[in-house]
Amino acid sequence: MPQIDESVRQMINQPGRVGVLATADAAGQPNVAYFGTPQLNEKGELVMGLGENRSLRNLEENPKAAFFVVTKAPVDFQTPGHRLYLEATEIQRQGPVVDAIRAALAEKLGPDAAKMIQAGVVFKVTGARPLVDMG
Repeated sequence: MPQIDESVRQMINQPGRVGVLATADAAGQPNVAYFGTPQLNEKGELVMGLGENRSLRNLEENPKAAFFVVTKAPVDFQTPGHRLYLEATEIQRQGPVVDAIRAALAEKLGPDAAKMIQAGVVFKVTGARPLVDMG
């Protein structure tokens, strides 16, 4: 697992930042989706809640994903941001991961938002790059 700089973790965990998760199914058909609540924990794992959606179905077929995060939109070549390359190591439909995600969402966004979460996903970070990488 690559070493993640603390500034990257802070950006990913910052309220109001913009994040997009890219996944692909077993046949390679891509999907991208906007997510506002993923968190990068102290162990360097990205943890997020998903509803019954294409992203979850794709991850159940293919654990590889990428997460694109920026501090603001619209995005230009000066916008601070990062790309994380991921592999889902756990998809939990019941248990402490999904329970913690639902509790956090209920506190921040209300119980209706928490009810939408059907799974908690834990990703190991397999690579990290800045948003704009000219090298």
